[in-house]
Amino acid sequence: MGRWEPNARGRLAEAALNLYAEQGFEKTTVTEIAVAAGLTERTFFRHFTDKREVLFHGTEAAVDLLTRTIGEAPVSASAMDAVGAALEAFGAFFQEDPERVRRRDAVVSAHTELRARELVKLDALASAMAGALRARGTPERIAGLAAEAGLAVFKVAYADWVAAAPGKTGTAAERDLPRLVRQALTELQDVLGDRALA
Repeated sequence: MGRWEPNARGRLAEAALNLYAEQGFEKTTVTEIAVAAGLTERTFFRHFTDKREVLFHGTEAAVDLLTRTIGEAPVSASAMDAVGAALEAFGAFFQEDPERVRRRDAVVSAHTELRARELVKLDALASAMAGALRARGTPERIAGLAAEAGLAVFKVAYADWVAAAPGKTGTAAERDLPRLVRQALTELQDVLGDRALA
């Protein structure tokens, strides 16, 4: 094989996801992933630290998108409005390749170790959003509450989105993740409004 391999990272990620779906995460080896991608094991380790990282390598890009969107929100935007805009942008990113996202979700959901790693990733996203809010001048406690509440909203919307995959029941609107995020944010406001009246 040549020294330079075009789109090696993408090929490895796609091969890994296919193998994980076919034979399971635990049974798949790095060697099998590399062979399926037409690459070497050495090339795999130039791009990923281990076979788990193939499923989580986009965390840096997600952090960048979320924090950038919060930073670009109008000065007049509330903390929740800034977080909502960021999560809608994040949802739009997921919709660029929904089949891949759903296949990844199925692999992660089927494996305890991967679900635990997913929680670590989500915690990093919440911390990054809280930091971006603090950089806008939001008090620390409010920044943390907005980021955590926003992430809870996203998880609910994401679960609905995965359940309404094409070929399953659900309208086109139920397959629009940014719209589901907006809807869940509105529902959270309603829940908090009900509490305020109690």
